[in-house]
Amino acid sequence: MDFSIKALDAKNTIASAKSGCVVVGVFENKKLSKAAKALDGAGEITAALKSGDITGKAGTTLLLRGLKGAAADRVLLVGLGAEETVSEKAIGSAINAAIKALGTVAATDAIIALPLEEVKGRDANWAIRSVVLAGRDAVYRTDAQKSKKDPAWAGPKKLALAVANNAGNKLSLSQAVATANGMELTKELGNLSANVCTPTYLANVAKKLGKDFGFEVEILDRKQMEALKMGSFLSVTNGSEQAPKFIVLKHKGGKAKDAPTVLVGKGITFDTGGISIKAGPGMDEMKYDMCGAGSVLGTFRAIGEMGLKSNVVGIVAACENMPSGRATKPGDIVTSMNGLTIEILNTDAEGRLILCDALTYAERFNPAAVIDVATLTGACIVALGHHNSGVFARDDDAGNALVDALMASGKATGDTAWRLPIGEQYNEQLKSNFADLANIGTPGGASCTAAAFLENFTRKYPWAHVDIAGTAWKSGAAKGATGRPVPMLTNFLIGRAG
Repeated sequence: MDFSIKALDAKNTIASAKSGCVVVGVFENKKLSKAAKALDGAGEITAALKSGDITGKAGTTLLLRGLKGAAADRVLLVGLGAEETVSEKAIGSAINAAIKALGTVAATDAIIALPLEEVKGRDANWAIRSVVLAGRDAVYRTDAQKSKKDPAWAGPKKLALAVANNAGNKLSLSQAVATANGMELTKELGNLSANVCTPTYLANVAKKLGKDFGFEVEILDRKQMEALKMGSFLSVTNGSEQAPKFIVLKHKGGKAKDAPTVLVGKGITFDTGGISIKAGPGMDEMKYDMCGAGSVLGTFRAIGEMGLKSNVVGIVAACENMPSGRATKPGDIVTSMNGLTIEILNTDAEGRLILCDALTYAERFNPAAVIDVATLTGACIVALGHHNSGVFARDDDAGNALVDALMASGKATGDTAWRLPIGEQYNEQLKSNFADLANIGTPGGASCTAAAFLENFTRKYPWAHVDIAGTAWKSGAAKGATGRPVPMLTNFLIGRAG
């Protein structure tokens, strides 16, 4: 789906705009949006409201053909709710309903003339992004590995947004499209089966991104990881036939002296739990345990397309967690890259074991900030459901600033997050009689103890941890990767680039 801006003025009005379909808004109080009024010269829209064919309730729709006041072939009326002051919730419902309705319209193009620049508490940037992401989500299909493809999007292939054609809106549109492209890559990687999306596959995706967008890419193999003494990471790989990959991408868009922001992604391409094997039902969804890695690659896809003027490093720690005669056993003790020893009490708490060495590796970049992203704990779903990602950081000025920026970015994009605590009380739960740390805590606060574990490896730089176990994918009839938290991360990086 292609997106553009359709600037309207006294000479080029919505009424004179030729299109397969124009989308305009109406209210529950039987009033019309500005664009709807401009098309209602013969009173046909007013009549539809009075007759009850459309109520104006947020998200309701009605398709009209052959309006005398419109040059467009069709006019799609969309409800905006009770208030003439358009709310965020109402316009969100209207956008989603409009996109869904357009999927049944046999037109090659359409104009979205909803009041995108009049949303209370939001700016045009938010509204433009909302339209683009909704549109791209509607056309996305999960049929990459099907021999017979699903029915393709049947609606318009071109969407024009009736907003001011200024530099700010142009930039918002290009950034929204780049974000959508990044989300799509993240979805594709998450949805691929684990026999295809292996650590080597992720490494090859990184290489292609480097070729396409000019990133420096380095892939470390097992011998190089052994030389770096990544004993914690390598302990997870012992049971797998798949070669582990440690992937580093560098986007050098800022000044050479500027410290980079580092994104670290958990890339467990399949997680059986290892010797502490998971229950069978739902285990197929453990192909999504690499969604942290997928979101880092998707974010790089987005910032590469934007040409973001900032230095960003991406680290992807990729491997499988499998049971075998060589697999790490509960009770084994390993030495991490920074020298701390870890007693592995549960091999299914493997994400923190690969991330801790990746977080130590991040020190070499003298980072301005490090953010790790991981489908780390089921406990995060218990705490926050599938609405918010969990965010953790030290309770100091740097940690608080980082969390505030991430949460603000999540709110701005609808890719929301909520802060959960860490601290010494959670580290107390990680004590071991035989090693410096245990890889799981005593019962209670499992998301917090997991974050507290990681914090031990991040004390040389500002750091935040994002647990996406509840937001990275959906189960049930809508099963599939969501592309989160690419919008939050991308918008965060845009903000840091100034």
